[in-house]
Amino acid sequence: MMRISRRDFIKTSVAAGAIASMGSSSLIAERSSAGDLVALGKSHVKVTRLAFGTGSRNGITQRQLGQAEFTRQVRYAYERGIRFFETSDSYVTPQMLGIALKGIPRDTYQLMNKVTTFDGIDPVKKLDQMRRDCNTDYFDIMLLHWQHDGNWPNETLQWQDALLEAQHRQTIRTHGASVHGLPALRRVPGNKWLDIAMIRVNHKGTKMDSENDDWDRPGNVDEVVTHVHEARAAGMGVISMKLIGEGAFTNRDDRQKAMRFAFRNAGVDCVTVGYKSTAEIDEAIDNVNLAFA
Repeated sequence: MMRISRRDFIKTSVAAGAIASMGSSSLIAERSSAGDLVALGKSHVKVTRLAFGTGSRNGITQRQLGQAEFTRQVRYAYERGIRFFETSDSYVTPQMLGIALKGIPRDTYQLMNKVTTFDGIDPVKKLDQMRRDCNTDYFDIMLLHWQHDGNWPNETLQWQDALLEAQHRQTIRTHGASVHGLPALRRVPGNKWLDIAMIRVNHKGTKMDSENDDWDRPGNVDEVVTHVHEARAAGMGVISMKLIGEGAFTNRDDRQKAMRFAFRNAGVDCVTVGYKSTAEIDEAIDNVNLAFA
């Protein structure tokens, strides 16, 4: 198998400078709805502004729907214009998602998965197994999942190389990391390997990044937003998670404020939300559209 180093892979992009000069207001002016496609930074992979998340309580919420209802909701979201679907090897939903998407032309939607970087696992075999689980030849995005230590860029070198090799083989299109906690998040800006950063964002700091990643305490919203801006200025695509505080925002006004904050204040490219009904899908679409109104 051909190996390529991070140094060979990482190149300075002229496009990154153009992206860095773009403010969130210009993005808002250009794209105004949940189903619009947006390029994720220097990766050039395009996804819809709203993603279909399958990880509520590690996917238990979605699994409890049963395969038939889950498939119905995936198809409903697809017909309503959501063409970005995401899962993780730590969720109970990858195979369910693969079944739900079966028969839909693969080039009409984007699929993101996240791999947990445990020691003692062959990354190549693991990534191949993940493709089989999701019934796909390739992933549009693969993230290193749950990076929660400040030294994660050094501790995951084997996995970083594996993702680059997979990208070279075209079994993934682009790569990045999902970070949890301020020590891990602080290593995102300036990281030349990263194309995509998945970051927890909401207006209240609920289930968001803190110094010790303590979910029972409000996260540091100002610092998180600063790092989001820095990541985007460096040409990274930023995906927001925990938008409704892991389901904590039971008031729709809070859910609308969270969506508006993510796009207008933090300036993320897109958001992922988990659903358990078509009504929740409809509301999330409306909330994205209102955020750009």
